[in-house]
Amino acid sequence: MLRKPLLLAARSTACRRIVERTPVTRAMVHRFVAGEDLDTALPAVERLAADRFITLDFLGEDTRDRAQAEGTVLAYEDLLAALGEAGLGDRAEVSVKLSAVGQFLDRDGEKIALENARRIAEAAKAIGTTVTLDMEDHTTTDSTLGILRELRQDFPFVGAVLQAYLHRTEADCRDLSGAGSRVRLCKGAYDEPESVAFRDKHEVDKAYVRALRVLMEGEGYPMVASHDPRMIAIAGELAAANGRGADDYEYQMLYGIRDEEQVRLAAEGKRMRVYVPYGTEWYGYYMRRLAERPANVLFLARALITRN
Repeated sequence: MLRKPLLLAARSTACRRIVERTPVTRAMVHRFVAGEDLDTALPAVERLAADRFITLDFLGEDTRDRAQAEGTVLAYEDLLAALGEAGLGDRAEVSVKLSAVGQFLDRDGEKIALENARRIAEAAKAIGTTVTLDMEDHTTTDSTLGILRELRQDFPFVGAVLQAYLHRTEADCRDLSGAGSRVRLCKGAYDEPESVAFRDKHEVDKAYVRALRVLMEGEGYPMVASHDPRMIAIAGELAAANGRGADDYEYQMLYGIRDEEQVRLAAEGKRMRVYVPYGTEWYGYYMRRLAERPANVLFLARALITRN
């Protein structure tokens, strides 16, 4: 019942102002966000890199200003340079939302986003790591996959995210299951209409398994983004059935969620990657995390009651 209003609040300027000005809320954000700048995020990355892999997201989305898009690209270039200097090129990659680097600009948005993504991919290549293009709501899917195809001509290591709750995703998995392809499969975190997405949790779970089976049977590299114990177990079974070793796929979870399970999987020799967001533009990301898990809302409510 809370999911839809929280996702609507994620796009509300008024709600954003209230949340950002509430000290107890900002304190809770640190559970899910590694810091507001690179200097505060890097220690968390170095700690996680001891037993896990990392993908870093410089937070931001829906950029309508070209200067802001340029600033995001520069932030990624600085991030990748810092990862290289810290010797983390083999442990950490980056995730990029195309809407943060120009995709939604009024003039030549897709062209600008492609050019900016190329710059980030070039910086990643220089330190021997990879880039994954995050997926946003369904209106961006065709554009994002089109930019992916262009990028992979010069940077075949660039990966993409597919969202299992979209009706189209099983077919997209087939298209992206070839050799060299990297696909992060998640369930989906946006409030999508029934015309394009499954709304029932059971149907979403079934769609996730169907899509995951396609990826595991393919020649690419599946990235299993889920905190669901059942999906994690099914992924292991599908990997074994298709002769995949520990280095032929990976699990991914969000920073601050199921940390003990992350440690357990890593200790078993599985490739476990943590999605680590940082930056000042944390509001939209934070609200989607609340929408995904009611326990997060209860945690915040208790904090507010205690504070008051």
